[in-house]
Amino acid sequence: MTLDLEWLDDGGITAAAGFQASGIHAGLKRNKKDLALVFSDVPGSAAGVFTTNRVKGAPLLVSIPRVRAGRLQAIVANSGNANTCNGPGGVEDALAMGRRTAEVLNIPEEMVLVASTGVIGQRLPLTLIGAGIPEAAARLSRAGGSDAAEAIMTTDTVPKQAALRLALAPGEPPVTIGGMAKGSGMIHPNMATMLAFISTDAAVAAADLQKALRLAVDRTFNMISVDGDTSTNDMVVVLANGRSGAPVLLPGTDRFDRFREALTALCARLARAIARDGEGATRLLEVRVKGARTEHDARLAARAITASSLVKTAVFGNDANWGRIICAAGYSGAAFDPERFDIYLGDLPVARDGQGLDFDERRASQLLARDPVVVTVDFREGDGTATAWGCDFSYDYVRINADYRT
Repeated sequence: MTLDLEWLDDGGITAAAGFQASGIHAGLKRNKKDLALVFSDVPGSAAGVFTTNRVKGAPLLVSIPRVRAGRLQAIVANSGNANTCNGPGGVEDALAMGRRTAEVLNIPEEMVLVASTGVIGQRLPLTLIGAGIPEAAARLSRAGGSDAAEAIMTTDTVPKQAALRLALAPGEPPVTIGGMAKGSGMIHPNMATMLAFISTDAAVAAADLQKALRLAVDRTFNMISVDGDTSTNDMVVVLANGRSGAPVLLPGTDRFDRFREALTALCARLARAIARDGEGATRLLEVRVKGARTEHDARLAARAITASSLVKTAVFGNDANWGRIICAAGYSGAAFDPERFDIYLGDLPVARDGQGLDFDERRASQLLARDPVVVTVDFREGDGTATAWGCDFSYDYVRINADYRT
């Protein structure tokens, strides 16, 4: 399907009609914004995908039932503290955070999504958060999306935002989809520390929105890896308030398919931004697998290659060690014939028919120095394709994580 997407240069979580946001410094971190608020002027349909880690942060325990109920109007999120592994007190803190937000915005408590990211095992400073929420509410505006994106950052070096607009059918008002995300380390989603919040002014029922989001996440956020660690606090949540004026989206129609593909495109842009900003990363790694027996096989192989520490360090060193690439594919669980695969670094073939080629090492090193680094593996067995994103491993990754808490 060919989509005529209009990417908005200044867009983010507030690009869609009816959404406002803010981000402030509440005192959880030193001299950095650490409390974000997103508000829709009307309640909207909600959908979400959450971490499969057995250990889940208290905000997820509070927010998952609210998302499954299908209606939300606000998001409150803090950085600097994950509110995880704090026992019953952690859940009480998450509930209090949502309750305070609801009081200030004058909306039902169950309409507030609560999210946290940061250090595990420390209680939330509720006094600071309670004082910060009214300030964040007072600063809500259409221009506040960038502040909100900044406020959810932890080890991120840049805020991550994207927005697009498209017409779902001729003569209809266009719909807008916007979003913000954070993530730099502990990134290997299974639904990194990863949060993503998406807004749209399209009208779509919660159950249908959930189906569209699940497909989008499987093809985007679940195809990135920085370090192989799946966080306790991962979530991707979308809120649709219907303010565009376009008719309700119905599954099985071209309009719904266009919306779903546009949502996937937005998620892909945010996912790539997370992978590119991996802790200590110097380059984005894009792995394309084609010719697999099934899409599932392609996904398994692509994810394993991007997650491989040996592949990532080779990329950092500009070392065309293609054996590490096929080794990762081999233990991924993907089915393929070891005597048929081809491997390319950029446009340079380095292996064919399961064997190495006599290639130009200097040219290969130059291709590995590019950003992004593109690796293609062709199994030559079927129509299955998948793309995954990761980054290189540099010396700085160890430095950042060696003293993350202290």
